[in-house]
Amino acid sequence: VQLQASGGGLAQPGGSLRLSCAASGFSLDSYGVGWFRQAPGKEREGVSCISGFEGDVHYTHSVKGRFTISTDNANNTMYLQMNDLKPEDTAVYYCAADDKAWRCHPSDYASWGQGTKVTVSS
Repeated sequence: VQLQASGGGLAQPGGSLRLSCAASGFSLDSYGVGWFRQAPGKEREGVSCISGFEGDVHYTHSVKGRFTISTDNANNTMYLQMNDLKPEDTAVYYCAADDKAWRCHPSDYASWGQGTKVTVSS
């Protein structure tokens, strides 16, 4: 199982970025997948996840209505569309996958991408 995240960068408040995570060695549609982030000095938190059991989608409260998680099974890639970015969204973002994940919590995920940095600043 390998995950390769990309798409981070610098955005202004109110701007948008789209993160991508290319998966190899497994099929995304058979795994729980998620995006997590870790800001300096803070614990890693779940941003958005799709459960591997019933496909339930979860968003942490602070990103609801602004971020959208999606998967492209044909290309085995997952995405996080981030709109209306805020300075508090600044963090390193990680994609993750696990065939048993049902919660959007880092401890539920065994396979991780390398992280991509997102900075929101004017």
